[in-house]
Amino acid sequence: MDHSFLSALILLLLVLDPLGSLPIFIPIMRAVPKERRVKVAVREVGIAFLVLFAFMFLGDGFLRVMHLSERSLEVAGGVILLIIAMRMIFGSSGESAYGVEPGREPLIFPLAVPLLAGPSAMATVLLLASRQPDRIMEWVGALTAAMLISGLTLVLADRIRKLLGDSVVSAIEKLMGLVLTAIAVEMVLAGLKRYFIGGL
Repeated sequence: MDHSFLSALILLLLVLDPLGSLPIFIPIMRAVPKERRVKVAVREVGIAFLVLFAFMFLGDGFLRVMHLSERSLEVAGGVILLIIAMRMIFGSSGESAYGVEPGREPLIFPLAVPLLAGPSAMATVLLLASRQPDRIMEWVGALTAAMLISGLTLVLADRIRKLLGDSVVSAIEKLMGLVLTAIAVEMVLAGLKRYFIGGL
């Protein structure tokens, strides 16, 4: 399953799911003074970008050290994305697990990792870099653009929810979940096809 810059950008946005992060982001940021919220959001997005950037460039070496094939990564990545998509569509009661201690400013956890740079995002950048390493700069560009859009969404979180309303944000997230489900199934099928046709 080869990607273009645009398809990689869309895939990363679906995986990062900035709209779906709003219900978690807003309660966490309530404890942060208003004048600090933009700085904290930018900092956490920057940390998440660095984590995913590192995974993108260390991906090939990681696969070799762990003796993993691209086919197994593609199937595993598809399964992870499918789980994330199911969570987006049907909702999850685990959002409270992302809480921080009262009065403390979030640092790395839970906004940067795992909210943005979670297992699904890590698997996605690893897959992009390992499948088409000759286009690594395109994937860096797609990741940069996706993180900028996610950062802007988080900075404008309160305004977006007030403008669209909770029901519209929820509907958009479920629609994104449906699209991500199709992408996840395609990734699994592509990995299995390469395994059975290409052999071991």
